[in-house]
Formats: sequence, C-alpha cells, structure tokens
Amino acid sequence: MRRAIFGGSFDPIHNGHVNLVRQIYSKVELDEVIVMPTAISPFKQNNERKPASCADRFEMCRLAFADMPFVTVSDYEISLPEVSYTVNTLRHFREAYPDDKLFFIMGSDMLLSFERWRNYREILSMCTIIAASRENGEMDMDKLEAQAERLRSFGEILLINTDAYEMSSTEIREKIKKNCNISCYVPENVVKYILEHKLYTVR
Repeated sequence: MRRAIFGGSFDPIHNGHVNLVRQIYSKVELDEVIVMPTAISPFKQNNERKPASCADRFEMCRLAFADMPFVTVSDYEISLPEVSYTVNTLRHFREAYPDDKLFFIMGSDMLLSFERWRNYREILSMCTIIAASRENGEMDMDKLEAQAERLRSFGEILLINTDAYEMSSTEIREKIKKNCNISCYVPENVVKYILEHKLYTVR
C-alpha cells in the first residue's frame, strides 16, 4: 500500500488542511492518508500551551475527515509523553508497515528548513517527502526545486502544487475570540464542536 502521514498541531483543523489532503490523495494516488495531531512539536516547545487539548484536536480531526474513508486519524503522537520527532514517528510506521511505500506530507516552508530536522537523512531513507506548495508564482517553485535537488541525494522528494489557502489556524483562533463567524474556514461539524466545547474563547 501507499500510505502518507500528515502531521500538525491542527489547532484547529481547517478547510485548508482538508483540501490539501484531498488534493494530494488524488495527485499522488495514495491508498491511505494518516492524519496525526502532534502533542509537543519540537519547533514549538517554548510557546504557550496550546489552547485546545490533545483530545479536542484529535476529535476535531476525526470530525473533519469523517466523510473521507481513505483517511485514518492517528493518536500515536498525542499518546507519547515526549517531544514528537518525525524520525521517531517514521521508525514506528516503518516497522508497522514494512512492505508499504511511506510518504510524509509537509508544507513548502518546512522543506526549506528541512536540514534542521533531527536525523533528516534517516527520514529521507524511510519515506518519500511530499512538499505541498501553497504559494503562487515561479519564484517559490524555483526555490523549492533547488532545495529538493540538494536533498534528493538522500531520498525521494515530490513537489506538488496545491491550491493556496490564505487563512491560518492562528487567525481562525483570533476570529473565534472576537466571536466572528468561521463557518467558511472550518468544516461545519468542527465549528459545531468548537462552539459546544467553548474552545479558544476567553475564560
């Protein structure tokens, strides 16, 4: 099977994440996408505690992809007591699915800083990187292609153009705090969950 892992804070998950998964699933011809909320990101250790709990973010992901049978929402990383390093996660799934072709989905900005990731060469030996470019313009793709070419001596990298999405999770949280309508940015069942559980509101 061809399985892709898509990790992130998803705080909250929004339509940009959902559309990204749908497009990559189609373009790369995957069998399964494993969506994985991250408990403690190694790049965010100094930030304040996330507004939504691991359980809430897991449930929002489950709701967002409820109508996509090819998506599995995994609690692997949020069940860990330590920092979620991608290399450790990939070791786990490489062992769990030794005969599968594994992919790891990331944003184009992450590819540009990929050499800062722990054991990035080992990551490339275990999976194919799918770098999703959500920017428009040749300058961005030229920069990405140059970085991908430097890294391809260690493994396979696919550059995939996806539709740009202008709204971030941070901006959505701010809108919620201001009692703005977020229904055009977040799946309907996730909006309902956020409102029912009073997530991201000032208490």
